[in-house]
Amino acid sequence: MADADAALARAREQNVRGFIVPATKLGDAPQALTIAQLNPDVWAAVGFHPHEARDCDEAAFQKIEKLAAEPRVVAIGEIGLDYHYMHSPREKQIEVFEKHITLAKSLDKPIIVHNRESNDDLLKILPKGKGILHSFTESYEIASQLIDRGYFISFSGIVTFRSAETLRDCARRLPHDRVLIETDTPYLAPVPFRGKDNEPAFVVKIAELLASLWNVSLESVAEATTQNFERAFGVRLPP
Repeated sequence: MADADAALARAREQNVRGFIVPATKLGDAPQALTIAQLNPDVWAAVGFHPHEARDCDEAAFQKIEKLAAEPRVVAIGEIGLDYHYMHSPREKQIEVFEKHITLAKSLDKPIIVHNRESNDDLLKILPKGKGILHSFTESYEIASQLIDRGYFISFSGIVTFRSAETLRDCARRLPHDRVLIETDTPYLAPVPFRGKDNEPAFVVKIAELLASLWNVSLESVAEATTQNFERAFGVRLPP
């Protein structure tokens, strides 16, 4: 908790105004909720990451269902599919993903979606609805299909990497009212912080890149992504 408090303080100094803390398994979901309950500008999401899907039995899922109903939990996630590492079997990932989507629908809450090397199944499974494609790395064509289904596209530090020109082209072309920025803490720190643990204060560097790509001011990016954050998660930031 001390580390979280310090990271939040550094981010606030950079004028970062709203935060979502997503769980990746049952073990860290209560802590995500506690951080949200202690900070008026922080909300939580709960769910099983595809890496952890193998551990999502009925008893664990029932506990996630209970946590998901908490007022400070505003999304179901991080959930999705990851066919790169395959830490959980494909069939189990799909089963757990679909259960979480059903839960989100029942609570009328958005989903936070992880997708790696799984576009075909993802597009088969994802319904029209509310959600965020987190740390997006796919093509403009995939992003357009997801936006048409109602989803937001969220960019992490990857978009600043030298090798990510195709992703920058995607970010350049997307409608500004469907874009979010994120850390994926402690991973994927943006340039010039590559190699360091990532933290929320660093999202300013992603915002600066978007300002350059969109040929607008940093303040315009901040305003757009703040409004998108509030719409995506159904929250209002404290003044």
